Amino acid sequence: MRVMRTRRLLAVAAACGALAAGTVAVVAASPAHAVACERIDYTVVSSWNGGHQATVKLTAGSEPVNGWTVAFDLAGGASVQSAWNVDWEQSGTRFTGSDVGWNASVAAGQSRELFGLVVSGSAVQPPSFSLNGVECGSVSQPTGTPTSTPSETPSEDPSDPPGPVDCPAGAVCDDFENQTGTVPSGAWTVGASDCTGTGKAAVDTTVANSGGTSIRIEGGATYCNHVFIGRALPADAEWFRVYMRHTTAQPQNHTTMIAMQDRNDAGADLRMGGQNGALQWNRESDDATLPAQSPAGVALSRPLPVSAWTCVEFQIDGGHLTTWVDGAAVPGLAVDGVPTHDVDEQWLAKSGWSPDLADLRLGWESYGNDADTLWYDDVAFGPERIGC
Repeated sequence: MRVMRTRRLLAVAAACGALAAGTVAVVAASPAHAVACERIDYTVVSSWNGGHQATVKLTAGSEPVNGWTVAFDLAGGASVQSAWNVDWEQSGTRFTGSDVGWNASVAAGQSRELFGLVVSGSAVQPPSFSLNGVECGSVSQPTGTPTSTPSETPSEDPSDPPGPVDCPAGAVCDDFENQTGTVPSGAWTVGASDCTGTGKAAVDTTVANSGGTSIRIEGGATYCNHVFIGRALPADAEWFRVYMRHTTAQPQNHTTMIAMQDRNDAGADLRMGGQNGALQWNRESDDATLPAQSPAGVALSRPLPVSAWTCVEFQIDGGHLTTWVDGAAVPGLAVDGVPTHDVDEQWLAKSGWSPDLADLRLGWESYGNDADTLWYDDVAFGPERIGC
């Protein structure tokens, strides 16, 4: 049983629900229950091989709701890995979630997204829901499939994968279609500050997220077998988008996939990678991690799927950091300036953190005996959000 509370990223979580589009299970209330609950929506925001992310929204009936507990059954074998804006527990297949105070009220007739969750297991709709112990009706059959769901198996037909959004004015966007050699060139350089060993970076014309070209990274195990491609950043780069595809799941050991030199931190790197099987940010200068590597902290992050293209976005604005995966905000990968236990308390112990980023490097660095082959495509950065 796990119980956890998230007291942050309220606006981001709401924005996540507004941006997402996916399968919706609509639970319509019977007349006897309409006073408390008109309906409950379970929306699949995104799915991947072995898991999915969803939001739960309540539409109140003819009377307001002041304090809620929502319960439903997951598919057999499914388990909730993390949830936000909710106090929750899972017993067997039964998930039970309650308000966290600030989101306890839903006005009569109002629709309100209550919470989000990441589930290890297929995106099977719950058969029924209850609100405060009273059944809220039966589930209607979903009419569609998630529009933001990445393919479980990558297509090697360049015309098949959906392309990213158009490049907005002021942004730098690179789909690598101008790469004509076998090794990345032009604005991109290849290497690592220490040693590359067996690490390799190559132009790949057989696997791509859009068009017909991507960059393939063959990252070796142990520290001296890593490799990156990198390019300089303009001063106004604040928003970033990177499509990536992995061959192996994120290991327990620390790895890095994205690195950026921070001029305001004596040239040390700000790094995105993973640890304990989930995404994490790491600060090279003091080895602080985001989220904290406690079980509760790791549960507020999420793994990346394998054999599927995934859109990773992040914004770095002064001392604030926010991260999205396939358009959904990840609560554990955010720094909002207010220390939160199990999330950014350790990160904010270093006062005055405000990055000045010199470059963007994409690749693989392993601090344990873990290797991966991964691809990068449709990289973009600029002064405004670019989108997936």
